[in-house]
Amino acid sequence: MEKLRVVVWNEGRHEKSDALVRDIYPNGIHGTLVEALNRCADIHASSATLDESEHGLPPQRIAETDVLIWWGHQAHDAVSNEVVDRVYQRVLAGMGLIVLHSAHFSKIFKRLMGTSCDLKWRQADDREVLWVTAPGHPIVQGIDDHFILDREEMYGEHFDIPEPDETVLISWFSGGEVFRSGVTYRRGSGRIFYFRPGHETFPTYHHPLVQRIISNAVHWAKPINTAKACYGHRPTPIK
Repeated sequence: MEKLRVVVWNEGRHEKSDALVRDIYPNGIHGTLVEALNRCADIHASSATLDESEHGLPPQRIAETDVLIWWGHQAHDAVSNEVVDRVYQRVLAGMGLIVLHSAHFSKIFKRLMGTSCDLKWRQADDREVLWVTAPGHPIVQGIDDHFILDREEMYGEHFDIPEPDETVLISWFSGGEVFRSGVTYRRGSGRIFYFRPGHETFPTYHHPLVQRIISNAVHWAKPINTAKACYGHRPTPIK
């Protein structure tokens, strides 16, 4: 069986400078997600980080990636435009992209959305209830009508994104705010999923249902084998 090739990209900065984050994710958020995804028999996951050469995403590696997962927070501007262009073109060509939590402000997500991607936020140990709004969607397979994260950072509407193709999850927080926490898009031949939970000082990515949604999203976002689109001058008419 040929496995899906997944790369989990992370800045890899917080766990080096913050002892609390290091205690929760001793191998980084990327390490936790790679370990979880590799428990799926049909996934081969590996990681890449900001401080690697070409941010761990040289042309050959991107060309061989089926789904890229992206987490970023404090160093969005440090990501080179050349690498962003490379990822952008691969998404249009069919690579799946899963954007996590504060990567809503990443260069690649903002470029694909064409908006500010801004929102409200509060870091105050809020209780988060995530409600399934698209029962039967592959991304929420195995999830009941809701699940709860006891402690998370609050994100609130308005979320400045284009109207999603599908909204599969919305969140309610203990402060009363709501947020579109699981949304999908298609850009070119590529599928994109934005998934909100995942502040670095909470153990969110250890939660089995969060891991389930991310693995479901990998399978949903994988490239679809379709006929290649033809563009440009067509020298002869169809007969």
